Amino acid sequence: MSMIGELNFFLALHIKQNPDGTIILQQKYEKDLIKKFKIDESKEIDTHIATATKLDIDGPRSSIDQKLYRSMISSLLYLTTSRPDIVFSVGLFTHFQANPKESHLIVVKRIQIYLKGSRDLCLWYPKGSNFNVVGYVDADCAGFLVERKSTSGMAHFHCSCLVS
Repeated sequence: MSMIGELNFFLALHIKQNPDGTIILQQKYEKDLIKKFKIDESKEIDTHIATATKLDIDGPRSSIDQKLYRSMISSLLYLTTSRPDIVFSVGLFTHFQANPKESHLIVVKRIQIYLKGSRDLCLWYPKGSNFNVVGYVDADCAGFLVERKSTSGMAHFHCSCLVS
């Protein structure tokens, strides 16, 4: 009988197992993403989206390359597997893929610049923790100013770790 061994990498997820628990991160993927979209020379920032950010579907700024915008969004969507801190803002900017504007691209680049300064963030699953899953949900009826649609959000915790 042969042993496969300990899991280290799986679909760009780096999995580190130690006696205290398991860490899941995507540092190499983040580094490649920053290099691919030429964010490596940018100064690091502490937040991925400014609280005063105003979004508009048909804003006054010019349209941009839809292929580039979609590529950036899809790369960030894949990264949300191990980075629940960017899930909301990345999901928000998926709404603008059909007709992205320069203002949308600026904020998506800001998310990538934020990643540059926060590459050490990861998911931590301590060994011996219970396997309870707890969920919290919040909703805002017609509060999304761009389309006047309702938005909702949820957070799920596995053990004491945020997973979605």
